[in-house]
Amino acid sequence: MPVGPAVRLRGQLRGMAAIALFLRPGSGPYAVGVDYGDPISYLVLNAGADVISSDGERVGKLEHVLADPESDVFDGLVIDIHLGPGGQRFADADQVDELYERAVVLRVPATEIEKLPKPEPAPAVMESHGVEDSESPLQSKLRRAWDLISGKY
Repeated sequence: MPVGPAVRLRGQLRGMAAIALFLRPGSGPYAVGVDYGDPISYLVLNAGADVISSDGERVGKLEHVLADPESDVFDGLVIDIHLGPGGQRFADADQVDELYERAVVLRVPATEIEKLPKPEPAPAVMESHGVEDSESPLQSKLRRAWDLISGKY
């Protein structure tokens, strides 16, 4: 069955609108037309890499990788965000989606980046009585982040 010119034109416009929406800044993935480089391991990720939200917006720069390379354990990232007042935030390993030579892609949307915890020193423990005094995995990661930022390690 032949298709009339109005149907063809409507189909072409729909296709052009989809392309326009996909390429409009802020509407599609940041990766469109941007070369992040090759996928890499956290072991070779360098400070200064772009940090990209799950919805494709550049939300900051990588400050530090928190890991224990000897045990091959990736804890997370300290990032310097440039939204609002800025500052450093901690992204847990579970919140990291992909690592590339020049970028890190998070599983966190841009609107949630400022809600990530700030790296802070853990309060000093005067005595340890066992399990009830042990720190949570997040507290441990934040303490390690603080130690790294403050130059302790």
